[in-house]
Amino acid sequence: MSELSSTNAEMSPPIVNIAAYKFAPLDELTQRREALRALTRRLELKGTILLSPEGINFFLAGARAAVDEFVAVLQADPQVGALDIKESYTERQPFGRMLVKLKREIIAFGVEGIDPSQRTSPKLPAKQLKQWLDEGRPVTLLDVRNDYEVALGTFAGAEPIGVAHFRDFPKAVDALPDDRKEETVVMFCTGGIRCEKAGPYMERAGFKNVFQLEGGILKYFEECGAAHYTGECFVFDDRVAVDGDLQATDAADRLAGEQLGSRPVYERAEAGAWRARQA
Repeated sequence: MSELSSTNAEMSPPIVNIAAYKFAPLDELTQRREALRALTRRLELKGTILLSPEGINFFLAGARAAVDEFVAVLQADPQVGALDIKESYTERQPFGRMLVKLKREIIAFGVEGIDPSQRTSPKLPAKQLKQWLDEGRPVTLLDVRNDYEVALGTFAGAEPIGVAHFRDFPKAVDALPDDRKEETVVMFCTGGIRCEKAGPYMERAGFKNVFQLEGGILKYFEECGAAHYTGECFVFDDRVAVDGDLQATDAADRLAGEQLGSRPVYERAEAGAWRARQA
């Protein structure tokens, strides 16, 4: 990312949006929280950082130089190391404030024995998934996101897992018919983090050929555009949704005050906080 920073800065809107996660054992969480609060305050960044004993998950936005410095500091931490950063650009700041939170898990799942730092399902690169779909290869596309996210868009022919919250995923998997366990399943979510836990759980449940879309929908959009995808991708900030070019759609205005499934999709005053709670 850093090697292209100067070129991107000249060609892109002024606000850089980044998202990344890393499953890696972290200690001294309180001290880390205070250090990250001070760093993001100095760099005038906004967004959310989640810290837990299992790793870090963040989505934030700010000026190009500030984002680059934040990433450099984080990757210099030997307990974090290299990060797979997903970027997009906006004309305005999509977050209302900066939050750094301590959590038991960086993505709530509640199942013992699932440790993505040790093992995940095989990752399928975005371009390879597109090739499979171009060829008409028989695969089951499983959307593991929440129903209110799926309502805005998903891959053509994908099967929603049918949950209101990711914590409900294990029960939904247990309810799938046994013949699915022999199929080739490609699961996907927004940025990949949920699949890191969903894949190993499905394998534990007896699914024999499970892949996770590497980098999620956002990485697929970055590399393949909207091919084989219908609609928008829900994102957890004030943009509400992005299209296949990773540009904000009109979803924020179109859906203001409305509901997707059982969830209010967009309330301006508390948008950032609501999305952080539901992520």
